[in-house]
Amino acid sequence: MKIVIVGGGKLGYSLAENLLEEKHEVHLIEKNREKCIHLANELDAEVIYGDGTEIEPLERANTQEAGCLIAVTGSDQDNLVAAQLAKKQFKVEKVIARANNPRNTNALRMLGADIAVSSTEIITNMIEQEVDSAEMHLLTTLNRGRAGICAMTLSHGAAVEGKTLNDISLPRETLIISIVRNETLIIPNGGTVLTAGDEIVAVCEGNSRKKLMKVLMEKG
Repeated sequence: MKIVIVGGGKLGYSLAENLLEEKHEVHLIEKNREKCIHLANELDAEVIYGDGTEIEPLERANTQEAGCLIAVTGSDQDNLVAAQLAKKQFKVEKVIARANNPRNTNALRMLGADIAVSSTEIITNMIEQEVDSAEMHLLTTLNRGRAGICAMTLSHGAAVEGKTLNDISLPRETLIISIVRNETLIIPNGGTVLTAGDEIVAVCEGNSRKKLMKVLMEKG
């Protein structure tokens, strides 16, 4: 996914690092020239010198082609303006804004941002939820975004189809907590056999959601 980040502070830098590791295309806008030079030297991303509350730098970042814009400057007012421009001027589908002051969270959400949050882990999870939504859904986050409850439907031809949970090498940081089969809830154990069409619900810690998805989606 092409992602534009407005704000190159600690949070913007950390987000860019995380998203680059996940193979997203990142464009970062920062209005401090010295920070821009540092960011360009440290990150494998396009760094744009300019003010993310103005149209011209957003155009240079190809915001019109972005699937997501994240405004994480130290000013809630700037984050709001950037979010509004992204939504109204550039028609970005998903706009996320950081609320430096928790009291401004609702205002950011009502006036421009699809999502207003303050945690790096939660922002990253929100983006990954959009990327993975065709296969695995993030139902909710736990422990301030460090873990989550996820759900996916097992497809026909999956390598794990017909195997028991004991026979499957699940990532250490995951736990399958329920299976819905033909509208019937199953609390699984090691001897439970997976069947195509099963809706699998699991608790995943850290980055284990992608590992679990790979195991469950691999074709036989």
